[in-house]
Amino acid sequence: MPKKSYRTAINEALRMEMERDPRVILIGEDIAGGQGGSAGPGKVGGVLGVTAGLYDRFGPSRVIDTPITESAIIGAAAGAATTGMRPVAEIMFVDFVGVCFDQIYNQAAKFRYMFGGKARTPLVIRAMIGAGFRAGAQHSQTLTPLFTMVPGLKVVAPSNAYDAKGLLIEAIRDDDPVIFLESKTLYDTEDDVPDEAYRIPFGEARVAREGDDITIVAIAAMAPRALAVAKELEKAGIDAEVIDPRTTSPLDEETLIESIERTGRVVIVEESPPRCSVAADIAAMLSDKAFKHLKAPIRRVTCPHTPVPFAPNLEDEYIPNPKRIREAVDAVLAYG
Repeated sequence: MPKKSYRTAINEALRMEMERDPRVILIGEDIAGGQGGSAGPGKVGGVLGVTAGLYDRFGPSRVIDTPITESAIIGAAAGAATTGMRPVAEIMFVDFVGVCFDQIYNQAAKFRYMFGGKARTPLVIRAMIGAGFRAGAQHSQTLTPLFTMVPGLKVVAPSNAYDAKGLLIEAIRDDDPVIFLESKTLYDTEDDVPDEAYRIPFGEARVAREGDDITIVAIAAMAPRALAVAKELEKAGIDAEVIDPRTTSPLDEETLIESIERTGRVVIVEESPPRCSVAADIAAMLSDKAFKHLKAPIRRVTCPHTPVPFAPNLEDEYIPNPKRIREAVDAVLAYG
């Protein structure tokens, strides 16, 4: 099986779905590489090159560069979805969602419900998340909790290239609005990715590593960090299970509960501030539904409740790191 980067896997999923279904269109800022820019259309493919080459293959009617107006991008995409198209809209950095959030949570997410199940909105919204890119507080947030709390939205956060391809294909074929969150620090990471198309169902977590002593639940870019910690724990004779939820809505509660029934201990790692986070939601769910199996308090490892710092040394400390994950694991295991 060939090795492919996270970036390539996403590009491949888009290309395959556009070839399969002429209703799939892309819409966003600079996704064609900057119409009229120095590089020319099709040469760059977005700020980090994820859509490179798609303009050359499918042309301006299906890879649509827009002005810098997120409200117009999402409004047009949501409208197109209700007419039978299957748009994939990009709002680049997720931080810009404030400009178009009404179209997402107050319109697209409610169409099916408000029209008695008769309206379909097969819309995918791609956006980059995460710090560590030296992009400042307004380009580095992880707003996964903001979308997860909205009824009617499906929220996807892949942690590796294999999942990114399979989950994006699933998202494009889904008849509901899907928020597809891409950790920009993962774009150059590689994994075994099949050449053919495949789908990963929503609501099915990935058990990245099996273990019996403690469960580490890690979302998006935190999953590779949790796996690195699990390998170090193994040297100390500690058998850690690592679970990547893949989707935060729907959430695979069954897999999480089954793991806690076996290990009795859990640490949840998320690259978001702690208040009202997905980590807090998972901790509450496990407390409600698996309390009798817990042998120790649940620990969460998150970012601090501050904006993302710009200073490199502070930004590195802001993101949950292996040291903090290991300290949380040790604290939970200390309960015996």
